[in-house]
Amino acid sequence: MIRVLLAEDQAMVRGALSALLNLESDIEVLGSAPDGETAWRELQRLKPDLLVTDIEMPGLTGLEIAQRVRRHELPVKVVIVTTFARPGFLRRALDAGVGGYLLKDAPAENLADALRTVHRGGRAIDPQLALEAWSEADPLNDRERQVLRLAGEGHSAGDIGTQLNLSHGTVRNYLSEAIGKLGAANRIEAYRLARQKGWL
Repeated sequence: MIRVLLAEDQAMVRGALSALLNLESDIEVLGSAPDGETAWRELQRLKPDLLVTDIEMPGLTGLEIAQRVRRHELPVKVVIVTTFARPGFLRRALDAGVGGYLLKDAPAENLADALRTVHRGGRAIDPQLALEAWSEADPLNDRERQVLRLAGEGHSAGDIGTQLNLSHGTVRNYLSEAIGKLGAANRIEAYRLARQKGWL
């Protein structure tokens, strides 16, 4: 039996995924979580074989959970199911050790097959996205990404410095580096471009 935890912030999608997977004789949905922090707690409590998660959720993103799973060496495999067909997201997911990356508009039967593949130790990646993922490298490092994301969400350099424990000047340097690497005119354009590419 493949034991699964679902993490998805949209209740209707969460319910549909749970109902779909429970139709399979070899898959059991142990529980579900509406946000990243809850998913992280449930992951440690329920100890599932697989975590099926969206990328963008309140609290922790699916990618951040995958990074934590890898860092803490938890014996759980992560499968991302998302609407984001962005090569940058896929590259970051693979870097975080994710076993599967599927799009929500894929046929429903693909999901159960993908979970079986990942559970056996294989990879299940949307093929078109896999081709695109290697066409353009993400130029940002983790700190630049953090700073740019917060700036794009409207935080001032002072706020960002406080949140990330950085000096005002260091924040400005990271922003300047990110803007330069992306060839953008300002932080808003840099944020928009990085979001489009899936680099944030």
